[in-house]
Amino acid sequence: MTDQPTLHHVQCPDAQGGHRMAWWQWGDAQSPHVVMGVHGLTRQGRDFDVLAQALLERAAQLGKTLRVVCVDVVGRGESDWLKDPMGYGFPTYAADMLALLGALHGQAPITTLDWVGTSMGGLIGMTMAGTAQLPLPVPIRRLVLNDVGPAIEWVALERIGQYVGKAGTFASVEEGAQAMRALSQSFGPHTDEQWMALSRPMFRPAPEEGRWRLHYDPALAVPYAAMTREAAAEVEATLWQLYDAIRANTLVLRGAESDLLSRATVVAMGERGPQAHVVEFAGVGHAPTLIASDQVRVVLDFLLPVRTEVTSEAANE
Repeated sequence: MTDQPTLHHVQCPDAQGGHRMAWWQWGDAQSPHVVMGVHGLTRQGRDFDVLAQALLERAAQLGKTLRVVCVDVVGRGESDWLKDPMGYGFPTYAADMLALLGALHGQAPITTLDWVGTSMGGLIGMTMAGTAQLPLPVPIRRLVLNDVGPAIEWVALERIGQYVGKAGTFASVEEGAQAMRALSQSFGPHTDEQWMALSRPMFRPAPEEGRWRLHYDPALAVPYAAMTREAAAEVEATLWQLYDAIRANTLVLRGAESDLLSRATVVAMGERGPQAHVVEFAGVGHAPTLIASDQVRVVLDFLLPVRTEVTSEAANE
């Protein structure tokens, strides 16, 4: 089994003539079962490397094929940067996902569609699963919302706004990784090896010779900075409407110390809409990276459960 995905692009429309969105493919390109991995605000699709490989191993154990598709949302990773930074928002992201799913369905018909979304990627997933009459190849079957819900705490939005688009450049990838680690304590414990594997795809050569920069468009900060408390409250009301319309089997993962997804919100998510199952991880804030074995196992068991047959004789023992 390969330990590296293949890189692809899809052309997406916009008012400035279009852009290309990159996506990473793991597994069988012809498999009818697609799992989408969609990252957080300033991250990229290689965040899901560990989970993707674990999903393929579980599928193989079950005698199934699987196509795992991990996107670089526009403005991140290997995707284009938008000419108009105000295009960085959910209408663009949802349209791009529809373009990608259409291309994937044309490549090989999709019969089962699952979604794993971290933070922003979870909000995109809620949009896709909760908006009626979207031209999806098939409805989303299972939805994983990783440390995100309809209500996003304002203190977390303020914290994120302090660093989006302001990273500067670094003398090496290792220096950049250490700087990111200092900002990312809420991700929870990682070994040095795990952190470097998570960090390498986050850097690109900077215009200055011998320097490195983060992979994403600094202009992501433009629409983010325009967000107000009042606008956030309006978005929250819309997100609850989307959440309540979701019919997919839904799992919510929460870092027990998250400042973005409150415990009150996850309680409400368990009681309304799809009545999500909730799993919390101790010692983690925003957001679980889905690298630790306990986090990976929860997602595997949700998306690809192993059903053991119990004989009546064994059951009576």
